[in-house]
Amino acid sequence: MKSLDVDPATAVVRDPAALEHAMTRALARVDRARAPRYPAAQVLVSAPGFSLRSGDHARSFHSASVGKTMTGIRAYQLAERGVLDLSAPVTTLLPAAEWRGLFRAPDAVTAAHLLAHTSGVADYFEDRADGSVPFRDLVVRDRDTRWTPTDLLDFTRTHQKPMADAGQRFHYSDTGYVLLARIIEEAGGAALGAQLHEHVFAPAGMESSCLLFHTLPGGSASTSQTPAADLDIAPLWIGDHDISRAASLSCDWGGGGVVTTLDDLDRFLVAWTDGRLVRPDTLARMTDGRSRFRPGIRYGSGAMRVQYGGFSPFLARMPHAIGHLGVSGAHAFTLPEAGIRLVMNFHSTREMLRSFRTHIGLVRRAWKALR
Repeated sequence: MKSLDVDPATAVVRDPAALEHAMTRALARVDRARAPRYPAAQVLVSAPGFSLRSGDHARSFHSASVGKTMTGIRAYQLAERGVLDLSAPVTTLLPAAEWRGLFRAPDAVTAAHLLAHTSGVADYFEDRADGSVPFRDLVVRDRDTRWTPTDLLDFTRTHQKPMADAGQRFHYSDTGYVLLARIIEEAGGAALGAQLHEHVFAPAGMESSCLLFHTLPGGSASTSQTPAADLDIAPLWIGDHDISRAASLSCDWGGGGVVTTLDDLDRFLVAWTDGRLVRPDTLARMTDGRSRFRPGIRYGSGAMRVQYGGFSPFLARMPHAIGHLGVSGAHAFTLPEAGIRLVMNFHSTREMLRSFRTHIGLVRRAWKALR
């Protein structure tokens, strides 16, 4: 497991008080360095014999692309039941009006490609948009806009071009996860939010989670025009703008529209890896790290695999982590070999680098404290 003789099956944090003190001091330094407008980082770290929560740990927050893993899990659940063929072309899974104009060769694109970001479809959120201001700017500028899945697909269809042939290139795409969520709705016979509540949130014990603009915690439909305000979710800054109360935040749906809490995400990580949500072979497929996302981060099929040695050779002996990131500095990762879990929210698109440095520092401390 590491340079010390540690048995992962019996390892526990040898001095929880010392580890809590070190982490608390480190997080205090992090918060002092952050812009005053940002709330303290929300942080949960769990390891055998140890647990720490920091910041407003009970407050709900927008998990951003962390929700992609939940969408991916639901797709795989349907595949495990035999009601969704992940190798089937999207042309057989959705009406033509939804996939037309998004791919170079639609008949070659499968649900599995969408899961792995290898379908070649552009990304409405990050990619260049011809004839339009960038989508991220629209979210800030047009805050009263409620985006539907159809709107999101139409944006890519109208303003963007396919990036590659299916299976030829990894290209991260929120547009692809909108299509995947629509496939889930067609195959599962219910709205995405209802399926997430019944098949992901409930089995994992995520009682405080919901699909923003669509459901409420517990699973009832959301009819409010201001659901984020009603739930009092934590701030979410895109550049210089807090959009946490904006209707335009509805642009996150199948690609990451889940509002949750630190404890709910911690429960999710446990349920995902203990077999309550998907089979072990499915978990392995989701986290196989087949594609390069960033240095030190690989992407599988709905989940990321962090290989810490990719950040520094001094971290090469650390076990890998699996989970997902969100653009606002949201993290949900577990190190299965070490029994360590980390959930964080840094509230801002400008805090990703700081959040990842904090992630590495906290996980490294927890790992070194095991005996």
